[in-house]
Amino acid sequence: MSEIPAKATESEDPSEGARAMAADGLASAVGGALAADGVQSGDAMWQSSPPGSIYDYIKVASFSIGPDGLVDQWSLRAEHLFGIPAERAVGMDPIETFIDPRLRERGMRKMAEILDGREWTGVVPFRMPKGAEGECGNEGLAEVYVMPTRTEEGEKAAVCIVVDVRTLRSIETDLAASQAIFSQSPFGFLLIDPDLRVRRANHRFASIFGGSPDDHRGKGVHDYLQRGEAERIAATLRRVLETGNSITDMHVTGFVPGSDERRHWSVNLYRVHSGSGRPIGIAWLGTDITSRRAAAREAAAARRNLALLNEAGARIGNSLDLETTARQLLDVVVPGFCDLATVDLYQGLLVGDETPPGLADGSAELRRVAFASAVSDAPFAGTGVPVAVGAVHHYPFNSSCADALRTARPQTVPGEDGGLVQSTLAVPMVAHDTVVGLVQFARTKGSEPFGDRDRDLAVELAARAAVCIDNARLYRREHQRALILQRSLLPPGDPEASGLDIACRYLPGNANTGRPSEVGGDWFDVIELPGHRTALVVGDVMGRGLRAAVAMGELRTAVRTLAQLDLEPAEVLSQLDEIARGLGAPGGVQQATRAARRPREADLSEVYLATCVYAVYDSVTRRCTFANAGHLPPVLVEPGEPALMLDVPPGLPLGVGGEPFEEVEVELPEGALLALYTDGLVESRDHPLDEGLQAFVSTLSDPTQPLEDVCDHVLNTLDTHHGEDDIALLMARVQGLPTESVGDWTLPREPRSVGRAREYARAQLLSWDMEPLVDTTELLVSELVTNALRYGEGEIRLRLLLDRTLVCEVWDSGLVQPRRRRARDTDEGGRGLQLVGLLSAAWGSRRTPRGKTVWFELPLPGGETSLTDPAEALLSLF
Repeated sequence: MSEIPAKATESEDPSEGARAMAADGLASAVGGALAADGVQSGDAMWQSSPPGSIYDYIKVASFSIGPDGLVDQWSLRAEHLFGIPAERAVGMDPIETFIDPRLRERGMRKMAEILDGREWTGVVPFRMPKGAEGECGNEGLAEVYVMPTRTEEGEKAAVCIVVDVRTLRSIETDLAASQAIFSQSPFGFLLIDPDLRVRRANHRFASIFGGSPDDHRGKGVHDYLQRGEAERIAATLRRVLETGNSITDMHVTGFVPGSDERRHWSVNLYRVHSGSGRPIGIAWLGTDITSRRAAAREAAAARRNLALLNEAGARIGNSLDLETTARQLLDVVVPGFCDLATVDLYQGLLVGDETPPGLADGSAELRRVAFASAVSDAPFAGTGVPVAVGAVHHYPFNSSCADALRTARPQTVPGEDGGLVQSTLAVPMVAHDTVVGLVQFARTKGSEPFGDRDRDLAVELAARAAVCIDNARLYRREHQRALILQRSLLPPGDPEASGLDIACRYLPGNANTGRPSEVGGDWFDVIELPGHRTALVVGDVMGRGLRAAVAMGELRTAVRTLAQLDLEPAEVLSQLDEIARGLGAPGGVQQATRAARRPREADLSEVYLATCVYAVYDSVTRRCTFANAGHLPPVLVEPGEPALMLDVPPGLPLGVGGEPFEEVEVELPEGALLALYTDGLVESRDHPLDEGLQAFVSTLSDPTQPLEDVCDHVLNTLDTHHGEDDIALLMARVQGLPTESVGDWTLPREPRSVGRAREYARAQLLSWDMEPLVDTTELLVSELVTNALRYGEGEIRLRLLLDRTLVCEVWDSGLVQPRRRRARDTDEGGRGLQLVGLLSAAWGSRRTPRGKTVWFELPLPGGETSLTDPAEALLSLF
């Protein structure tokens, strides 16, 4: 063994000399294995080992013992290991200071042997001395290597190399643990050096990529992954090596040897450092997540399909229009489910056939009602010749689409070579076991092909849309029937009335919005009454649909019947109220009256309520009598005056019963404008009733315009496009009967009055240039006046009215109404009223506040109706 001097004369620092001496001793002991870099032979300066040395991890210290057995050199590593500075350690007895008192005697013997020139190595327990910078009394275990040496004077001394055994055992445990983790880990584990080469691989990684762990040494990422993926991973490795930032759950895609299946890994990367903190590589921890990714894709597809179905349920079927429902289906599926889609419906279904048509071979005519595309606006040509939206077409018998329609099963149609479409799903739209159309879902090339899950989803979407379309078809049929019924119950064409210029408008609900809606129960009517009087009616049955339309028809028929009885307006509404209450009862009015007298739970579905305003206008006096049953007030516009709402007491709606109706009589000036309407004109969700009424009144600022223009102005100005309710508008301009067109006489109750009545009638007709009517009129006037003298009471009044027809009225104070009867051949009388019926266009009688009036009507010469020859009429009686 070579000896080194106990003191390094080149170093003035004692600790530095001790450190050099200890290092030289260690180098000599291990055969120069840890020689310092760059030290020339004979240099006494100790050079530190390169970073990453074993000394970065273990605790090694050195000190020297003089001939007196005391410490004379104390290294810096000894200061760190024992926590005692050099100035305190030099001169200390190591046995007394560090050895337990029970072992000191043996330690003294060993020290004597060492100073006698013997080497010694062993494991020695030690403890920190009191007063040291470290914790007082801490115990440790050190492996000591003592080498004898001599001082400059030739005296015997020793150099001690001390290694902390507990640190060595900790390192051994850590190495064993890391080795177990590395070799037994179920994850692929790599250590990659700074050159991005594999330094070490575990068995799990080798089992995936083949070979033994040693076979992977020196390989790079390009040896495992395709070029693009490898370059991405290499860039990531360099970034981790440079920045030290860890990467968590980085997804890597590639293939393993012997398999064409694309695999997916989740990789964690972190930089590895030496004990001195120098980066020495990268740790790679990878987990195969291929099955997890597949399960995640399946779960994502299921969630997407569920979300698509939820969206379809929320968006499809909000409208009862066939075309709108088809477009809603395509709005849901494009582009979330497919790239292109079309909807074809049977042409017969769209034109209103009772049942959806469809030939057994699936080649019936269809109309393309909707098309949507996420890639192109060109017509869809996935299954043949392009078909534009709105075009009528059919599929050939041998086509996949015809087969889908024929079998009610979906068909997959591959795309054409060189075309845009990769594949198409042709799915029949089946509702209640009936095919109503075909929907096609197409995906372009480059998209994921349709799978079984997609096919099931497409069938479900088509079925939902088909049910909504079938409901829309049924609703459209009912709506059209109700609308036809309702329009058939309204006055045909432009109504005409004596002394009135009439204009009217009727708008069904949603007529201006293009959306189908249930018809309502709004109606209006213009009824001609005897004596050139006119009844104006506007009403509204509460509710919608066919039920409301039918109720409206019954009430309108009842109004016309009651009007022909010439009842007063209040009495007409009272009778209508009874009829309305009877509509909801199986036994009619009487049953409803009995039911109303006993307590019962009201069945609202059987209650018919309606509002109505009924007005009777007399063109001779220009007076109008109003009665109101819960309806909106009429609006009157007098010439030169602002429009105003008439104060007509609003009674209870029809069908409620229990309260009488009041009448209001108003004299209408010449040229005045009267407006009757329903609530759809003045009320909507966005505009309250009061606001709508004021807006309606303000639009009637110029009553001199033609009535048709006034109606158009009202509808264009007000919010009539909301489509929430029907709108009925009836407008009448007053044009009273001129005075010269009226002949009025009072006759005393005596037989001579019959001849005088004929004279008055002849003279009046001649003044009107109505000579062809003289003979017939004289005959009929004679009959009516005679009846008044024979069966009536009080004075007799004769009135002739000339307008579109000639009307003759005979008034008296009697209450007994004349009754027409068929006279027998042997009867001398009883043929007067028969004669009146034969010669006149119409005749009748009505009650008046002071008696009754019997009247007849004759057509004017040159009209469409010819006069009856009196001679032939007389002969027909016998």
